[in-house]
Amino acid sequence: MAKTKNLVIVESPAKAKTIGKYLGPDYQVKASMGHLRDLPKSTLGVDVEGDFTPNYRPIKGKEDIIKELKTAAKGSKTVYLATDPDREGEAISWHLKHLLELPDEKARRVTFNEITKKVVTDSIQHPRDIDQDLVDAQQARRVLDRIVGYQLSPLLWKKIRRGLSAGRVQSVAMRLVAQREKEIAEFVPQEYWTLDANLKNHAGAVFTAHYYGKDGKKYEPSSQADTQAVMDELQGLPFAVKSVKRADKQRSPAPPFTTSTLQQEASRKLGFQARRTMKVAQELYEGVEVADMGAVGLIMYMRTDSLRISEDAVKEAADYILERWGKKYLPDTPRKFKVKANAQDGHEAIRPTMPNLSPDQVKDSLTSDQYKLYKLIWERFIACQMSNCLQSTTQADIQAKNYIFKASGYTVTFDGYTVLYEEGKDEEEEAKGALPVLENGMPLKCKELVGNQHFTQPPPRYTEASLIKALEENGIGRPSTYATTISTITAREYVTRENKTLKPTELGEVITKLMKEHFPKIVNIKFTAQVESELDEVEHGKEEWTQQLHTFYDEFSDTLKKAKEAMDGVKIQL
Repeated sequence: MAKTKNLVIVESPAKAKTIGKYLGPDYQVKASMGHLRDLPKSTLGVDVEGDFTPNYRPIKGKEDIIKELKTAAKGSKTVYLATDPDREGEAISWHLKHLLELPDEKARRVTFNEITKKVVTDSIQHPRDIDQDLVDAQQARRVLDRIVGYQLSPLLWKKIRRGLSAGRVQSVAMRLVAQREKEIAEFVPQEYWTLDANLKNHAGAVFTAHYYGKDGKKYEPSSQADTQAVMDELQGLPFAVKSVKRADKQRSPAPPFTTSTLQQEASRKLGFQARRTMKVAQELYEGVEVADMGAVGLIMYMRTDSLRISEDAVKEAADYILERWGKKYLPDTPRKFKVKANAQDGHEAIRPTMPNLSPDQVKDSLTSDQYKLYKLIWERFIACQMSNCLQSTTQADIQAKNYIFKASGYTVTFDGYTVLYEEGKDEEEEAKGALPVLENGMPLKCKELVGNQHFTQPPPRYTEASLIKALEENGIGRPSTYATTISTITAREYVTRENKTLKPTELGEVITKLMKEHFPKIVNIKFTAQVESELDEVEHGKEEWTQQLHTFYDEFSDTLKKAKEAMDGVKIQL
């Protein structure tokens, strides 16, 4: 039989449909439905004594897909392995090559950072070999996590109950949540008071000034008696403006999204859990049927820690801003954002593939979740290329004899990027409006003095957004792992959700305590971050993956042996 068609293999039917539309009749595009080969579920599947050789097996239930792909591959001139453009995708392509028994010259690797006709057709014209360093980095992570999970979990079954699991990244995430709960439980509130003066200027405009101190020194009353003493001394004293400082302030827009910041903002603004965010983002990336356009990928690849933006995208955003809002909403030079020092920087930031395609233009073609997330991504990206928001700020010192009060406020003189988008916050900020006209020496009338009792507050429990932020800041996990990590600790009932916050269960606290006592390195934040950095070294070809495993396993196996001896006969009751 003549081999006339080329085979393209992707992970999902939606992606296959979008790509098939772009490539035409000379290509057939099929979906692997994710991994087809993996470590067995029932056993460790790693020959620890044999240089950590993994025992990969076809996944049960995928026999029909494997057979179909083998048949298609045999009848094709070239097989393009077009799985996702990251470590996981590289590994899936590598597994496909071995599973389908493809010779090197027939198996070609292609990646799409965005699924648009230009990128897809260009990538097919420039295939490459499978990147073995990327594959080895994924193998190292997979084997490392399998060793930790499959050798630690039975200890938890024996000492606590069956069905529990311990994982390299999830154990650190769990420790962060449990540690925060301990800080909250041990927190001792401290009483303090604030004193406000409600003042009126010569024109009758009312504003509030906050008590600062006496004789130029800051002082916070610690009790009602302290506060009342100050109020008594202020009775009948004349108030006047001591000094006024005015300044112009600029606020710059937030950078475009990375995986972490997208998950955080979708949590804050949309109430989406990380897993939901990534599911919807995957749909937008792989392709959605848009009226008059057909299947089209609407966003760039959604697993990234980079803030890079292509020059074409910057120009398209500038053209849109110019047409929609005018020249004053464009900065003098296009914005570029600095990539973090430890970022993998494999892809661009998350942005719309077509910046001129506004959310309203595609709303009728999207589900509610798709529209909300696309709107968030689109607005954040367009805003990052807009002019600063300009504010006129006023700070006033108010004097009553030798007592000082302070008042501050601002007015927006040019809205800039805020006409479209403002970043959400984890904690509420004090709202500040404009102050009335105040001039040096201006007499003021004190309408009322108000003392209020407060108590210092414990640190807040983690939300999904703040936990993801903490994981990223500490170098724990990578863009592809945040959603899975949080889903695991909630599914295992190590944490529960209370009003959008994460609270450890008794089970979660017991496991964390056990891990800290017997496996301190596994739950050590710096050590786990170091392991992530070493995985990056493997990806960059600077370290051999099995050597990394030897370094880790020699100490881990010794620790495991000591833990089993120390806990011999111990059964933890919940």
